[in-house]
Amino acid sequence: MARSGTTFHALFASLVVAQLAYPAVPAARQPQATRGVVALMLATSAVDAVRARGTRRALALLGSAAGVGFAAELLGTATGRPFGRYRYSHRLGLRVRGVPLAAAAAWAMMARPAWTVGGLLAGRGALRVPASAIALCAWDVFLDPRMVRDGYWEWDEEGRYEGVPASNYLGWLLTGLVLFAVWSPLDGRRPQARDDGALGLYLWTWIGETVANAVLWRRPRVALAGGVAMGALALPAALARLRTSAP
Repeated sequence: MARSGTTFHALFASLVVAQLAYPAVPAARQPQATRGVVALMLATSAVDAVRARGTRRALALLGSAAGVGFAAELLGTATGRPFGRYRYSHRLGLRVRGVPLAAAAAWAMMARPAWTVGGLLAGRGALRVPASAIALCAWDVFLDPRMVRDGYWEWDEEGRYEGVPASNYLGWLLTGLVLFAVWSPLDGRRPQARDDGALGLYLWTWIGETVANAVLWRRPRVALAGGVAMGALALPAALARLRTSAP
C-alpha cells in the first residue's frame, strides 16, 4: 500500500505539471498533448482506485465506467440521444464507430472522484447516485466548451452556452445515473481517508480549470460557470471530509 501511495502521489504531481504546461504546447501538438493528459489522469485515478479498493474491485469500477460511458457515446453519435447530435473529429486518436477510445478513458478517470464527492455529500443513501451524477456533469461545464473550441467534436446545432446545447448536460446526467446505479452495489461504502486521493483529483480539477479559463484562456464565462458548478459540490464535500476526520 505504501508503494501504491507513492506511485499515486508521483502521478498526481506529474498530472499537475502536465496540465500547467499544456497552455504552452504549440497548437500542432495539442492533440497529442491532450491524449497524453487524459492517459496520465486515467493512470492517476486508476492507481488511486487500486490502492483504495484493491485490484479486482478497481478494475470492475473503472471497467464499468468506461463501458457505460462508451456505450452512451456510441448511442449518442449514432442517434443523437441522450446528448444531442454531435460528431467527433480525428483529433482524439483511434475511433470505434466514430467514437475515440479516449472518450471511454475520460468517463473512467473522473467517475471515482465524482462518486467520492457524491458520497461525502449524500452518504450511503439513495441520494448518492444522483449527487454523483451531478458532480460528474459539473465537470463537463468546463470540458465541453474547451473541446468544442479546439475542434475535438462539434454539435449539429449550437447551444446558448459556448455553443453547447442543454441536451448535452441532460445526457451527462442520465449517463451518470446509469453509471452510478451500477456502482452502488459494487462500492456503496461511505468515503473514508483512503478516498482522499479521489477527492483531491476533483478539487484539483475544479481549481485548475477555473484558474486556466480565467487567466490563461481568457474565458471568464466558462471560468464562472464551471467554477460555480464544480465548486458548489467540491467545497461542501471537502468540508464534510474535514468534519469526519476531526478528532
